[in-house]
Amino acid sequence: MSLKIVVYSKSACPQCESAKMLLKSRSLGFEEIKIDDEAERIAFYEKCGPSVRQMPQIFINDQRVGGLQGLQAALAQLNR
Repeated sequence: MSLKIVVYSKSACPQCESAKMLLKSRSLGFEEIKIDDEAERIAFYEKCGPSVRQMPQIFINDQRVGGLQGLQAALAQLNR
């Protein structure tokens, strides 16, 4: 089963780098979308809902799993 993984990130973000390293270490392909502009980031947060206020935000097969911890939990659940 192939996974469609999208990582929304920003520059100079340690958690973003950790999430990308985790995906690379497991040979999982992903698309990265950098949102460095503050206005873009605020618009993105509003689209995701009021509880979303940090980067990275990771989507697997169009479902938001959250940040680094959410990614780790999702990968464990998928046995990846």
